[in-house]
This record gives sequence, structure tokens and C-alpha cells, in this order.
Amino acid sequence: MSSPYHRLIAGTFIVVGKEPDGDSVRFVADDLDLLFELRNGHRIKPTKSDSSVQLRFEGVDAPELHYGNDAQPLGAEARDALLGWMGFGNLQFDGTRVTAADPAEVRGAILSKAAEANGRPVSWVFLEADAPAGQSGDWVALTPEVLANTMNHRLLDSGMAYYTVYTSTPLRRELRAVAERARTGGAGVWPEDKTDQFVLEDQDSIGPGGQLILPKLFRRSTDYLKDVAKGAFDGNLDEWLVWKSRGSRSENDKVVLPNRTEVPLSALVSQRNRTIAFQADILDVVFVEK
Repeated sequence: MSSPYHRLIAGTFIVVGKEPDGDSVRFVADDLDLLFELRNGHRIKPTKSDSSVQLRFEGVDAPELHYGNDAQPLGAEARDALLGWMGFGNLQFDGTRVTAADPAEVRGAILSKAAEANGRPVSWVFLEADAPAGQSGDWVALTPEVLANTMNHRLLDSGMAYYTVYTSTPLRRELRAVAERARTGGAGVWPEDKTDQFVLEDQDSIGPGGQLILPKLFRRSTDYLKDVAKGAFDGNLDEWLVWKSRGSRSENDKVVLPNRTEVPLSALVSQRNRTIAFQADILDVVFVEK
């Protein structure tokens, strides 16, 4: 069972000059050393200009707004909802980059215990008024009551992000219940979700005007289409997941199912011509932390 204890780190959320999306914003910690003391803290590389770091919100995955040059349906809507909840108003954009906001920054805090492979602190995110009691640097237990005050919880409750958890994610049962309630109520992404079966003709078929699928599957599908287009691979998506994972970084994630069986992601993907089926309930999937 994953430890519920996380480091409380106070700081400021900033968006001007940045490209936030529905599950990630930049954060300037009051004490940078607290970030470096997290597990795998050596991976964290604050920007030289403002010492900010990109956060990865734990337990959620919002529709992609800028996966390279590619995006999903509801990506902008998820971003706008999150920034509004955080208190940023009068937002102006140049493409996906924020050029102005009122206020320009918002005080808050995160609970984190580790950085992920790309150097982002895996975080539970709070506005200052909702942060758990304690001093910055304290170890704080993530209880259901604390969880309810996070932006992560609000994203799931509103349906603006998919439930996406790992073996290291605490309170998975509580998070799943929130996502199940949003799905039953037809909130956010759920009326549009086509993960269980979608047609992958080209990038437009899963782009902003196409079908909405689980963001992790969108990212794999996008990379697959690029390899097919440049002639590097000729085969189905499930075969590509195996082929692409021959190198040092596997795209064929390991997945734990409700019966505690561990299978590769490719085992859950079935393709017939251009129709792809995902053969599991996405609320029953737990990804194995890399």
C-alpha cells in the first residue's frame, strides 16, 4: 500500500508566459530545497528565469491541449476550468501560451513525495485557503478529508479529467468513487468518451474535432500514427506498443487489473482494420509506476 504521507510545500502558481493545461500548471516553491529533497528530486530542473517547475497532478489525466502540436477535444475547456477554479481571470492567449492574467499569480501549496520520470513533482494541489494545516516542509497525511480540498479532486468530480492512477497513488478507492459518480452523472469528458471503441483513421480522428479517448491512449496513438506515416512501422497499435518498447523506455505500460493480474497495455488493445477496442473499464485500470 502506498504511503499517505507527503511533503507540504508552499509556493505560488504562475501562468503568464506559460502553457498550462487541464492537469498541470507551473509552481514556484518558497523553498526550492524542499523539491530537491523529494524522492528522485535530482530530476527536478527549475527554470533559470523564475525557478518554476511544471507539476504533474496525481490521480488525474485531462484531455491533451498540446501534446507536441496535437490536441484532444475538451483540452482547452479543461484548462479554462482549472485556471478559473484557481482564481485566474481575464486570461489572454497567444495560441496556448498565456499572455495576460488577473491576478498574475496565485498563492497555494502542494503535497508531494516524488518526482516522476520527466522531473515533474507528482502533486496534490491546493489553493492557499484550502491547504492542510502545517508548516511548509512538514510531512502530512493525505486523508479523504484532505483529498476533498484538492484541485485533483475537483477535476475528477467535475468530470474534466479522467481517473488515471498508478500503483504509487494513495486513496485509489476514494478517487475511483469520485470518477464513477462523475461518469454516472454524465459530467465533463464522460458523455464524449470513446475509449472503449474508436476508429483510428488519422490524427484528425482523435484530434480536437474527433473522438475523445483516454489521454494516455491518445498519446500512444499519436506516436503510433507518426511512426506509421514516416514508414518506420507497419502494423497495428497493439503490435506497435510491443515494437516501440524494445528500447530503454517502454511505451507498453504494465497494468494491474481488479483480479490483481498484471498485463501489458498491448494486451488490452484490440484492433480490427481501423477500429480499436480497449478491453477494460478504464476505472478498473491501475498503471504500474515506472
